[in-house]
Amino acid sequence: QVQLDESGGGLVQPGGSLRLSCAASGQTSGSLSMGWFRQSPEKEREFVAAATLDGARSWYADSVKGRFTASADNAKNTVFLQMNSLQPEDTAIYYCAYDVNRLGSQWSVRGYWGQGTQVTVSP
Repeated sequence: QVQLDESGGGLVQPGGSLRLSCAASGQTSGSLSMGWFRQSPEKEREFVAAATLDGARSWYADSVKGRFTASADNAKNTVFLQMNSLQPEDTAIYYCAYDVNRLGSQWSVRGYWGQGTQVTVSP
């Protein structure tokens, strides 16, 4: 079992920034990737970003490239999502995921989900 503890959501004005954190504990492994997904009332849950826990690689949805940065602290089994230039369309519940995998252009979660943290971008 792996537990995920998310934090960092909140309310921010358009153009602002937030940083999300997700700490994994329990039966973790350092040789895999963790990711971020988001879901709003109007859309299905979608992939946002992912990073290897060693910090060597990261991947992004086209909608967030250049604005969001995924990083990791392997020693703490923690991943971060730095979100800059936030826009109202970024408003969603953001979920951390442990052990994510990509097949073609589709991302899936082989492990565990976090509880989600609300990000609201509004004037």
